[in-house]
Amino acid sequence: MERLRQRLSDILGKAEGTWGVVVEDLDRGVRFEHGEEEVFIAESVIKVPIMAAVYAAAQQGRFSMDDRIALRREDRVGGSGMVFALSPGLRLTIREWVTLMIIQSDNTATNVLIDLIGKEQIDATMRELGMKSSKYSRKLMIYPADVAENNTITPKDVSRMLGAIATGRVLSHQACEEMIAIMKKQQWRNGLPSMLPGGPVDGSTPGETDWEIACKSGWDTGRQHDVGVLYAKGRRFSIVALSRNVKAEAALHVLGRLGKEVYEYATQKGSP
Repeated sequence: MERLRQRLSDILGKAEGTWGVVVEDLDRGVRFEHGEEEVFIAESVIKVPIMAAVYAAAQQGRFSMDDRIALRREDRVGGSGMVFALSPGLRLTIREWVTLMIIQSDNTATNVLIDLIGKEQIDATMRELGMKSSKYSRKLMIYPADVAENNTITPKDVSRMLGAIATGRVLSHQACEEMIAIMKKQQWRNGLPSMLPGGPVDGSTPGETDWEIACKSGWDTGRQHDVGVLYAKGRRFSIVALSRNVKAEAALHVLGRLGKEVYEYATQKGSP
């Protein structure tokens, strides 16, 4: 992995702002780390441990993922997603609420699920996922904020979480498979997957690819994150890339280059 480490270090050495990056070969247990203990405002990356907490609560028998929850007028908040534009009374399954939270980064869906499971469940699941230095504090897009503190994460914690889900080391095997399947349907693909063959800015003809990625991004002014698990040529790599004090366009370019380097290592130039 030394070649990949050098390429990633070169990219980050020229990148503006502060970056925290962890890349792990989940089959061989080797990793690259840069700023892995840095604390970042989580943005929408917090939605992944919330998803895991929903599946944990279902596994505990609190509800079925096929149970339906109605949208209330007071649930609707702005930001990313589209549920805020829909009519109150809409009834979706819990699994559908989770899917919207992840693939569209829907903030209304996120808050509906937080109300369903509660902070205690989220905190407990984050501990189970090994997220020792990360913290869930509050719901999204509530103004004025109900709690002053931000949700925070570290690259190392997010890497532990992704590894646990991708390898089925947390909850049930079925729950892990479902969570990965949802993340593979991600519609925001302008970060890590953007420069992969057939990706949004790759330049090649879209079509069948030799890779899949289960990912979740998060962003706000000066911050651009993307995290996920890349599947290529039978290999699995977790990639965590968090940033602050960055311009969006430049940061997205860095994210695309990081994803491309990991892909090329996995498919062409990888070595033990």
